[in-house]
Amino acid sequence: MKKYQHLVYLFAALAILLSDVMCATVAHSYCALQLGQQYYSAPAYVAFFQCIPYGMGIVICVALAYFFHKKRQKTL
Repeated sequence: MKKYQHLVYLFAALAILLSDVMCATVAHSYCALQLGQQYYSAPAYVAFFQCIPYGMGIVICVALAYFFHKKRQKTL
């Protein structure tokens, strides 16, 4: 079905978009924590903890894209 194909593309694009946003967010937070080290009590590596929720979102999007891909293959 065509709707499954659109869902596969949607979730694959969303996973790519989330990975790009994750890289930008973590890099910005890391630089901000590193430059403001004298004002913040947290070390700069704490910025990498933001990868956890983004990573979970990416995994969910990839799993949904795979699920809809398999579902599309069965309907053909």
